[in-house]
Amino acid sequence: MKAVAFDYFCRKLNMKKNIIYVLFCFLAFVSACGEDDTSDSQPTDSYDRGALLLNWADNIIIPRYDNFATSLNTLVTTSQSFADSPSSSSLEEVRASWLTAYSAFQKVSMFEIGRAETLNYRNRLNVYPTNTSEIDGYISSNTWNLELPSTIDSQGFPALDYLLYGLGTDQETLDKYTTDENASSYTMYLLDLVTTMQTLTNEVISDWENGYRETYITNTSSSASGAVDQTVNAFLFYYEKALRAGKVGIPAGVFSETSLPQNVESFHNQFVSKLLLTQALSATVSFFNGEGATADFPSNGFSLNSYLEALNTVKNGSDLSTLINDQFQVAFSKIELLDDNFIEQITNDNTKMLQAYDELQRNVILMKVDMLQALSIDVNYIDADGD
Repeated sequence: MKAVAFDYFCRKLNMKKNIIYVLFCFLAFVSACGEDDTSDSQPTDSYDRGALLLNWADNIIIPRYDNFATSLNTLVTTSQSFADSPSSSSLEEVRASWLTAYSAFQKVSMFEIGRAETLNYRNRLNVYPTNTSEIDGYISSNTWNLELPSTIDSQGFPALDYLLYGLGTDQETLDKYTTDENASSYTMYLLDLVTTMQTLTNEVISDWENGYRETYITNTSSSASGAVDQTVNAFLFYYEKALRAGKVGIPAGVFSETSLPQNVESFHNQFVSKLLLTQALSATVSFFNGEGATADFPSNGFSLNSYLEALNTVKNGSDLSTLINDQFQVAFSKIELLDDNFIEQITNDNTKMLQAYDELQRNVILMKVDMLQALSIDVNYIDADGD
């Protein structure tokens, strides 16, 4: 009986081994077939990332920063002239140079890479709404330090917006810089703001000119640490958070129970919010298509647009690059319907602001999902608003 039982045990063991062997072969076959299918459906990406980075650095990013630096130099000069001799004409000169520089800033704000990232550059220059009570406190005490992170909402263009447009009538504004008991502090704070902006910008440009450019254009790795992946993530973060949400969604109340007109960009000079949004979106479209900063810096044809075309990226039967550019134009058409004064627009007919937001949002999906999937780029920032 023991012999029979042992023989039965051996035969059962052999059967189990045979079954395991067959399953192993079957899984190996399925795995091999799957690898072949993936290889056939996803061709190797042979796009010249080095040429793309070269176009971004030499024809777009650096020239845009140089142009912005020039406008800041003018802002510093007119601010000093106003400080030396406050008058209606010198005030208007500062205001004009402020708007010119603010407009130029819209073209570099998206490039939060390299030194700009470590400096927290965009926030140092454009956190809004500005903290007016904090600014008033600094001026009355004649004590401040713009290097401190706690002062980030009391500097940059929004702080200048308050000091140039938010102190009352033109005459009341002039009085603050001439006859007010804190006139010298107002002047010093104004000058400290513009020189800080100039210093930060020069530091970013110096970084590009002294090694970062070479590091950037040679970092062609198709990975999270590669320059293409970093630039695209910075670009999308800017579009989604700073442009779509900051300029439109937040003041329109998309992320709150009520609208927040006090959160518009350029709250005190209320008639340029639409202008700044339009310029920001134009700069975004220009970057997507790889267009040079000026006629002196022509594109070499390499861009996110051409990258998608090279990969023959299609969505619902249409080229993805075409869908993205078409959607940009739809967004422009909705923005054109808005009042120049966003506070008036939100107060009187917020529906149009929400419609503009919706059209901007559609390109978040096309770029953040479809484009990144095509380019094999992972999102490296946290999405906290449920999009």
